[in-house]
This record gives sequence, structure tokens and C-alpha cells, in this order.
Amino acid sequence: MLDYEFIAAPNEKSRRLWIMLHGLGDSLQGYLWMPEALALPDMNYLLVNAPDEYYGGYSWFNFGGDIVPGVARSRKLIFDLLDSQRDSGFPTEQTTLGGFSQGCLMSIDVGLRYPHRLAGIVGISGYVCEADQLVSELSPVAKQQRLLITHGNADPLIPLQQVRADVAVLKAAGLNLQFHEFAKAHTIAGEAELRLIREFVRAGYASVVGQ
Repeated sequence: MLDYEFIAAPNEKSRRLWIMLHGLGDSLQGYLWMPEALALPDMNYLLVNAPDEYYGGYSWFNFGGDIVPGVARSRKLIFDLLDSQRDSGFPTEQTTLGGFSQGCLMSIDVGLRYPHRLAGIVGISGYVCEADQLVSELSPVAKQQRLLITHGNADPLIPLQQVRADVAVLKAAGLNLQFHEFAKAHTIAGEAELRLIREFVRAGYASVVGQ
């Protein structure tokens, strides 16, 4: 099981949930700022640590070689986490799955394979693991999923051209995908990007639960 911290919404009756997956070498501690910054009063948060220790933080997969086995292992762990949250009273259709960098990759990888529809998938400053293979393994509800991907035009770690190519493969498969580029490096571009994410998330709940 993955280690995580749950941050309850001010509205204790809300079943809305954001599951946040961090990037390489980070931890759930790196996203304790998120609830205040996103200002979504009905949102509960589940901040998750990746399974592998990495220089004081954690990693979702070994990026130095073949990433596929590690991605598959972490995919299973996140599937189990989503299932456990369903069992705990947080419906998948009211759950947003999001992540940064490695967490972005995992959010896309999991969200498009998971057999239940989410409120939304948010991928920030990441890429796709084997995009063509992913398209061949889409879940039956993948084309109903809402997906937002953002990336920086000055990202020194993940080239924008690579991400554009991944996005093209996903769009060609008929997925409901929004892609936005920001003038940023490997980071989150302040309030401008947060505003876009906030609006995307709100729209997902409006369409799913009629509010």
C-alpha cells in the first residue's frame, strides 16, 4: 500500500477528492500548499508518496533505464489506491487524479487504463510512457475521461517537442484532451496555471454531479 496524507475539505459532507502524485525526489510534503492555493472548498485531498526512496524523497519508477516495469508496478499500486477510496466512500466520478513530472506520467498512465470514469485527470510537466502502447490498452471509458496536460516551453528536463508528440498520439486516438503550454521551466507557472487547473477541475464536477 502507498503512504499518503488525507486533508479533509471544510465541507465535511463533500465526497470530492483530488489524489496528487508528486515528481521525482519529492514527497507528499511538497504539495501541502495545494489545498490553499487551489481554493476549492469542497475538495478533499489525498497527497501520496511514491513507493521507492530516492535521495531523501521518493520515485514512481527507475528513470535511468527501462521505465516500463516500474511504471507497471506503480500503476497497480495506484489502481489499488483508487479502489480503496471507492470502498471508503469517495466515488471515482468525483475523484480527480493529478500529478507533476513523474506524477503526471503516472496520472495519465493510470487514468486512461482505470475502468471507472474520473472527474478529471491533470498532468503537469510530464510525458507519456509508451504512448502507442497506452492507446492500444485504453479502458472502455477512456474516451469519456477528461484530461488536461500542461507543459513549459523552457522545460530543461522534458523537451516540449516530446510532449507535443505524445499529445498528438493521444488526440489522434479520440481522447478528450486539453493541452496548454506556458512560459515556464520544470515547475508550476504560478496563478496563471493554477487558474487553468482550477477551472478545469470545477468543470469536471459540474458535468459529473450537476452542480
